[in-house]
Amino acid sequence: MSPVYKRVFLAALLLLASLPVRSEGAKESPRIEFNRDIRPIITENCFACHGPDKNQRKAKLRLDVREIALERGAIVPGKPGESKLVEHIFSSDPEEIMPPPKSRKTLSNAQKELLRSWIAAGAEYEPHWAYIPLRRPAVPQTEHTGWVRNPIDAFILHTLETKQIRPSPEAAKAGLLRRLSLDLIGLPPTPQEVDAFLKDNSAGAYEKQVDRLLASPHFGERMAVPWLDVVRFADTVGYHGDQNQNIFPYRDYVIDAFNRNKTFDQFTIEQIAGDLLPAPTTEQQIASGFNRLNMVTREGGAPLTECVLFLWRGSAPLWGARSVTITSTTRLLRRISIRWRPFLPTLSSGVSTTTMTTLPSRI
Repeated sequence: MSPVYKRVFLAALLLLASLPVRSEGAKESPRIEFNRDIRPIITENCFACHGPDKNQRKAKLRLDVREIALERGAIVPGKPGESKLVEHIFSSDPEEIMPPPKSRKTLSNAQKELLRSWIAAGAEYEPHWAYIPLRRPAVPQTEHTGWVRNPIDAFILHTLETKQIRPSPEAAKAGLLRRLSLDLIGLPPTPQEVDAFLKDNSAGAYEKQVDRLLASPHFGERMAVPWLDVVRFADTVGYHGDQNQNIFPYRDYVIDAFNRNKTFDQFTIEQIAGDLLPAPTTEQQIASGFNRLNMVTREGGAPLTECVLFLWRGSAPLWGARSVTITSTTRLLRRISIRWRPFLPTLSSGVSTTTMTTLPSRI
């Protein structure tokens, strides 16, 4: 097995660590985990009024900070009946129920019971998953041991068994290769590759195909697509003319990084500050092109109205706006001219490129 395949195998095993594990004997309820089970619920339904935004916070309560939640009595570990959080989410009084009706957010009965069970179990919080040290999980026991060929199978089968689902039959070799090829390089296998795989009856036939696809230059191209989407890579400037911009070396850097299996810490460091590293290489300087993956103008300046319209477009979801009208734009111009006058020395003629960089992305 190649080092790259081993790394992929280990990463998959670690990702499966969050699946509930059942010990031998009687079935047990899976342990409630804050990051997996609770954080998504309170982030979606509670943080708008009881989260990190001090300008929107109500009743001086923060549910994102355990100490404050305990201090305010919202959570009493081990005592859901004394916790104000449980009292409010189960209330039928429209003046008391949380989330409030005007928020248009509701908790399902399952979510309410999960919050109550979490508090009863001690209401333990967890830091962001990125700051939790990795640990190798115990491999769960399964009833149908014949289906398990490696530890990852045990995690998958255990979850299926808890839901009383039987595994699907094993795919035919041609179908298996098609799935593998589409997953790793984004392309179906050629007829010749299918024939070669069908004729290979050796014990490591599948692993050979994995190694072949990981070694393909198309692997980096396939893996780069989600990353380039997230960082908003584009070959054009994004304004009305939408002219081309020569940012393709950054795209090639990302593809090459995946193909060479560059470590993630180095991958991110080079993009955020590659040009600031001691004696940066050409590759590291190209990687810092990440910082230019935004809308750019090649003009000596940009009219204020154009700048404002694009700020408005980015802020529309924040304000709940669905369209830009002449009236709304006029009001926005007035707001900006008053609030950001120190940053806009040339309101009538335009804004220099340097000055534009000082403008906030949200108004």
